[in-house]
Amino acid sequence: MTHNSGVRAAFTTLGCKVNQYETQRILETFEEAGFAVVPFDAAADVYVINTCSVTSIAESKSRYAVRRARRAQPDAVVVVTGCATQMALNREEHIPDADVMVPNPDKLETLTATLRARPDLRPIAVVGPRPRSTGRTRATLKVQDGCSVFCSYCSIPYTRPRMESRPAEDVLDEAERLVAMGYREIVLTGVLIGSYGPQTGSGGPDFETLVEQIADRCPGARLRISSIEMRQVTDRLIGLMEDGRVVPHLHIPLQSGDTDVLRDMNRPYTQADYLRLVERLHRRVPDFVLTMDVMVGFPTETAERFESTLHVVRETRPLKVHAFRFSPRFGTPADAWGDPIEPTVKQARAEALNALSGEVGDGVRRRFLGRTLRVLVEGKVRRDGLLEGLTDNYVEARFAGSPQLARSYASVRLDEAREGACYGEIAIDRPGLLVRKSGSA
Repeated sequence: MTHNSGVRAAFTTLGCKVNQYETQRILETFEEAGFAVVPFDAAADVYVINTCSVTSIAESKSRYAVRRARRAQPDAVVVVTGCATQMALNREEHIPDADVMVPNPDKLETLTATLRARPDLRPIAVVGPRPRSTGRTRATLKVQDGCSVFCSYCSIPYTRPRMESRPAEDVLDEAERLVAMGYREIVLTGVLIGSYGPQTGSGGPDFETLVEQIADRCPGARLRISSIEMRQVTDRLIGLMEDGRVVPHLHIPLQSGDTDVLRDMNRPYTQADYLRLVERLHRRVPDFVLTMDVMVGFPTETAERFESTLHVVRETRPLKVHAFRFSPRFGTPADAWGDPIEPTVKQARAEALNALSGEVGDGVRRRFLGRTLRVLVEGKVRRDGLLEGLTDNYVEARFAGSPQLARSYASVRLDEAREGACYGEIAIDRPGLLVRKSGSA
C-alpha cells in the first residue's frame, strides 16, 4: 500500500467473495489514479464501504461501518456501494451519513466517474498501475455476476439482476497474472457461477470448459470453486475433481433439508436430490469434502421440518455448516409472510445446528488422520509458532516448520484432530491428494 499521495482512501467490504473481489478492483483503480490507500481505521479523505444485504444482520453491519467512518473523520467523503446500498436505492431511501450512493451495476465505472467529478478528491499525481500484493496465498477471481433464480427469501436478484459473464480471455489473462504474482490458489467466484457461458453474455465457453482452460494455463495453481448451486454440479465438473484439475471440495448451499421448505423457498431441488448428489460426489471423488449454507427460522419451518435439516447434515457429513437466521428482505415474496418464528426458537435451532456441525466436522477431520496431504502454507506464523494452511479439500492443518515454507505447498502427515483443525508434521513423501493423472501436481 502507498501512503505518500495527497488524498487518502480507505476501503472495507462486507459479505461475499464477489464483493471482496470488486472492492479489490476498486482499490487498485484508486491506487492507479494516485490515491494513498490506508487502513479503514486510519484517517482518510474518502471512505468506500462495499455493503451487503443478504440478512438484516449484514445490512446492520454495513450501516454501522458507514457511521463509524463518519465519526472517525467528519469531513471525509463517505461512499457506499454494494447490495445494501442497492436495496436502499430500490426503496428510494438514503443511507444516513453517506455522501455518495453508488448503484451495484457498473459500480467500478460509476464510482470512478463520481469521484472524478469532485475536484476536492483529485490526487496530486497519477502513478499508474501497480501489481497486487502477493502477501496472500489465495486470490479470488470473479467470472460471473447476477442471479435469476429468485429464491423467495433472497434479495440478490433485486440487487444484482443483470446476468453477465466475463469474456473468457479476460478471465484467463487475469488468472495468469495472479499466478505470475505468486498466488498458489485461485478461487473462482460468481453469484450464480455455474451459469457462466454464452447465454449470459460471455460469447465464449461454458463453465466447465472455462475451468479446463484455466487449469491448462495455470498448472502451478490449484483451483477452487467458492460456491455453486447443486443443480450446476455436473458430471463434467465432478470429472475435473477426479482428475485433479479442481480441488476435491465444493461449497453447495443446502438452505433447508426439508422438501416442503425447499419448495416454499423456491429452491429447485428436493431433499432426495441433494442426498443423491453428495453420495455421488463421495463415490466418485474419495477425498471429497463438502461445506454448506443452511438457513434456520424460515417462516414455514416447523420443528419437524428442522429435524429434516439435521438429518441431511448427518447424512452428508459436511466439514462446516454456515448457519444463518431468516430475516425478511424488502421486496422478496417471503417478506409478505412476515417473521413468525420467535428469535429464541431461531437461536435454539442455530445452536443445535452448530453443535451438530462441530460433531460432524470432527468426524470428517478424523477421516484423514494418518494420511499425508498437500497443504498450501499461509504467509503468517501462528502465535504458538506453528505454521498453518489448508489441504486441497479444505481441512485446516497446523504443523511445525520453517517460515520459509510460507506461500508454498508442503506435504503434511495429519496425526491429531482437535480445535477445529488437524495437527501433524512435515512428511518427506509426496502428498496423497490432488496429484493430476497427467503426472503434474
